[in-house]
Amino acid sequence: MFESLSDRLERSFKILKGQGHITEINVAETLKDVRKALLDADVSFKVAKNFTEEVKKKALGEKILTSVSPGQLMVKIVHDELTTLMGGEEVPLEIDGHPNVILIAGLQGSGKTTFSAKLANHLQTKKKKKVLLVAGDVYRPAAIDQLKVLGEQVSAEVYTDPESKDPVRIANDAIKYAKSNNFSTVIVDTAGRLAVDEAMMKEITAVKAAVKPHETLFVVDSMTGQDAVNTAKAFNDRLNFEGVVLTKLDGDTRGGAALTIRAVVNKPIKFVGLGEKMDALDVFYPKRMADRILGMGDIVSLVEKAQEQFDAEQARSLQKKIAKNQFNFDDFLSQIQQIKKMGNVKDLMGMIPGMGKALKNVDIDDDAFKGIEAIIRSMTPEERSNPVILNGSRRRRIANGAGTTVQEVNQLIKQFGETRKMMKAMSGAGGKNMMRMMRNMPKQ
Repeated sequence: MFESLSDRLERSFKILKGQGHITEINVAETLKDVRKALLDADVSFKVAKNFTEEVKKKALGEKILTSVSPGQLMVKIVHDELTTLMGGEEVPLEIDGHPNVILIAGLQGSGKTTFSAKLANHLQTKKKKKVLLVAGDVYRPAAIDQLKVLGEQVSAEVYTDPESKDPVRIANDAIKYAKSNNFSTVIVDTAGRLAVDEAMMKEITAVKAAVKPHETLFVVDSMTGQDAVNTAKAFNDRLNFEGVVLTKLDGDTRGGAALTIRAVVNKPIKFVGLGEKMDALDVFYPKRMADRILGMGDIVSLVEKAQEQFDAEQARSLQKKIAKNQFNFDDFLSQIQQIKKMGNVKDLMGMIPGMGKALKNVDIDDDAFKGIEAIIRSMTPEERSNPVILNGSRRRRIANGAGTTVQEVNQLIKQFGETRKMMKAMSGAGGKNMMRMMRNMPKQ
């Protein structure tokens, strides 16, 4: 996400590179380029103009420390202003109702139904809530079936009333059902339209008035740019929603919606969708997003994703095995599975400071570990637990089973052996060595 904007901003800052001090002339030149970069990212002209004027005012009012270059200072000021533009601080979801009711609104095709299931998964796994999904879209063909399928994927019950065409009644009955069955959260997925129309607005307003939700979230496709912002304003004027959800932020998006919505509707972005998987949903943190836009990575989010997969008891057991030089291919396979649960590999690598730009033209997909896993799974349980028995004939059989070459099997085993030795000598740095090993593993 934001690759084009990040590149343009980096080029803008180079105007100040080598300058001894900030002047009105070189700041004006830099910010003219920054404004163009924002406009190209589909940020509205008014927002881009106000943004650069605020940056200019702060840049000319700053005193340059001898240890800080003008370019570095400008990056900091732009970073701070980007953070402010996107809301400044994270705004958490209101989840204290009994039951807590969350109403989902948006246009057809924005990803409302998928987001509803993702949110259910997020609340169940991270907040330990018992969630009821409500199929309130009575118009779109197969909408109810879609929510049922997604609900099954995230182990959330779905309330439906196929005989009713009254979304207000369906929502009210669902809340009664939730109260009598001890659900802590009710997520009501509503109908969308291809465009904002009066009938749609009257219906969603009636549903909101009836169920009195603790949160109304507006879901918008970030790939639609300024159209997303205009739609958000139209909905907010009628619904006065509490927050925005940007979907498809991992797609071919220029980022204008993320940078403009808060300034236009004065409502926070609460979540961003970053893929089709049910766990591909992130809480929106303005500062972390500003970090990523300016190529600083997002190490905090990376650590949080790792912690979600972290098992303290398993880690202690693994540490003991490493110390005794007993780390084997079963352990390695387990670590790969944990990394894959964290999300898209390229996105994860992009969270490491400086890696986003380096990986810009590198094709890393979700099957990055496919070749390694195939080789390990082609081993017998004895071979995985005791790699020293892997002789020539065994390696040929493994290569045939994995659909790869003996050379690649040999490369994996050699690198695994070297890494195991390093991990024993430097057990505290085992994770670092493992990542180095993974980068050099054979691909398929």
